[in-house]
Parts: sequence; C-alpha cells; structure tokens
Amino acid sequence: MSPLLDERARRLWAAAESMAIGYGGDAVVSAATGLARETIRKGRRELGRGVPATGRIRAAGAGRPSLTEAQPGLKAALEALVDPLARGDPVSPLRWTCKSRAKLTAVLTTQGWAVSSTTVGRLLHALGYRLQAVRKSREGTSHPDRNARFEHINATATSFLQRQQPVISVDTKKKELVGDVKNAGQEWQPTATPETARVHDFPGDAIGKAIPYGVYEMARNEAWVSVGRDHDTPAFAVASIRQWWTMMGRRAYPTATSLFITADAGGSNGYRCRAWKRGLQQLADDLQLRIHVSHFPPGTSKWNKIEHRLFCHITKNWRGRPLRTFASVVELIGHTRTDTGLRVKAKLDTRRYRTGVVVSRADMKQLALHPHTFHGDWNYELRPRTS
Repeated sequence: MSPLLDERARRLWAAAESMAIGYGGDAVVSAATGLARETIRKGRRELGRGVPATGRIRAAGAGRPSLTEAQPGLKAALEALVDPLARGDPVSPLRWTCKSRAKLTAVLTTQGWAVSSTTVGRLLHALGYRLQAVRKSREGTSHPDRNARFEHINATATSFLQRQQPVISVDTKKKELVGDVKNAGQEWQPTATPETARVHDFPGDAIGKAIPYGVYEMARNEAWVSVGRDHDTPAFAVASIRQWWTMMGRRAYPTATSLFITADAGGSNGYRCRAWKRGLQQLADDLQLRIHVSHFPPGTSKWNKIEHRLFCHITKNWRGRPLRTFASVVELIGHTRTDTGLRVKAKLDTRRYRTGVVVSRADMKQLALHPHTFHGDWNYELRPRTS
C-alpha cells in the first residue's frame, strides 16, 4: 500500500497500524515501512485530534519560503544585470560579456545574494526572458525606386521570353574548400559509419578552392556551372557565360539576336565593374548578340532566380559529403536534379585569371554601351560592334 499513498495518507495509515498493534507498535511499523518513529507518532497525534477532510498534504505555511520571499529585491537585482541598458547602468559587470546563468549567478553571489544557477534560470523565465538569437529583419534604407527596379527587370524578362529570346540569371556560388574537409549537412549512411574528415578546416590543408559560377536559363529550366580554381574575376564570369552559350545556348536559340542577363549588384559581375562590361562587349562582338543587363539592387540577391532555382539544389545534392577532389565537385553539380525538371551541366575551368585588371575611361568610350532610360547605371545594353 505504501507506494500508492501520499505523504499524509502514509503517515496516518502507519499510525493506525501502530495503534492496532499496541505497545511497541511504533518500532514494528517503522521497521516494516522505513518511516521514522517521529513521523508515526505525529500521525497518532493527528488521529487523536481527529482527521479533517481536506486535500492538503501538509499544514498551511509548511515548507521553506521561496528565495524571493526570503531575499526581497533578488528579482530586481537579477533584472538589472540581465538588462543593464534598460536600467541605465553603464557600469554593470556584465555589460560587455556573455550573460550565461553561471555568470549571472556568480555576480549575484558576489553582491551578497544566496542563489543557485537553477534558481537564476527559473527567475529569468518568470521575468519573461528567454534564450534568443539575433534576428535579421532590418534591411536598412531602401532606394525609392527599388520596387520599380524589380518591375523593370520582370517586364524586360517577360518581353524577351515572349519573343523567344534567351534570359539567363548569373552569379557566383559560395566558394568551397576542396579536400578532406567537412561539408555541412547530413546524409543517410550505415549506422555508426559516418564520413570522416579533418578536425580543422584550414585552407592550407585543402587541395584548393572551388569557385562555381552558374548560368541559369529561365525558360528551359537548365543551367551551366563553370567550376573555377583560380580567382572569381569578371573575365571568369564572362568566360562562364561564353561556355554556356557554346555548350547549351546556341543549340537552344539558333536564331537569337539578343540576350538578357540578370545579375547581382556586386562581385565579379557588379554594375560598377568596368572589366565586366568590357568582357560582355567582347562577347557581344563574337556572338553578334545584343546583350541586355539588369542588376538587382544591393541586398536583394536572394530574388535573383539562380539563388533558389539552382544553387540551393546544388547545396542539397552534396550535403554531408566531403568535396575531396575537383572532379567530385563537378560530378555532384552535374548530377543535381529536381522534380520540376532542372538539368545541370558542369565543367572544370583550369584557366588562370589575372586580378587587378585596370580598364581606363578611354577603354570604356570604345564600348558600344547604351544605358537604358530607366536607371542606366543598373540597366544597359551592349551592342555588337562592326569591324
């Protein structure tokens, strides 16, 4: 019966058994139940006074008082530490350090409060505090024509697609260390046999760094990725677009006269990059295509189609797999597929690309560069030059 009874019922039951036994009953019941003799005697006293019908187990006011009652002001002291800016306390001992429970407890103890780390955690919850990470929600000041820029890009892309002219989205994917290094993500493996890699991902221990530059063709849901191993330069970006046209674009659009490119505002294909525009001019001359370019405003690269139509799927395809060789990088990119029919071709680009190339104003004047009437620095056209 003992495990089924609460503290009060167990005490009264033991006292009743002791009274039924008579002299020496307290010792017998104590030995049988493990209850202290004083507990049994207390139960007999309660039975002698009468047992009231109540749901309480202990008498009112029993138990140790809470720390906040025994130490008035403890909550206020804790809140002053965890939120010093709101309290106007620039000299708080935790102003410039991590506010863990252990450190909060140590500071409170130094101030004379008797408190444990567990109690500090409970008080923080009672005060409405929770462990929270920083949330990215403020984008800063946006350009007044930001929405109009998006509308311009969409309208231009729609016009090209209706005329069956190619529309591509370009960008450089995050650079990846190649070698025996860890790759984020999880993949199904036999139990207790995970892929192994080096403990530290030092660049010096890697074979090199893969630079995937992608060209996503919107109408056909196809993509080309050039995997560079030198530098992410404007020349590398233009060479990747040229490779896409040679391997995929020319066959798909044999009668094309124009090409529309959407790109980010910075990087190797940035709107301020003169070498990017000069490279596109040479490409327009060689392919005899009018190349139209539109750049997304700063901070809006996630709206570029290539980000969520290609790059995210590449990341999923090689998750949890160390990228040990450049060949494996190319293979994993080339075998990326989706249920919507995405097809990707990839190739390793082993060429060297010089950095720090300077394009003068005189060189820029030689280009057949025609800015659009709407924000010509962001939207422009490069026409083929006649020899």
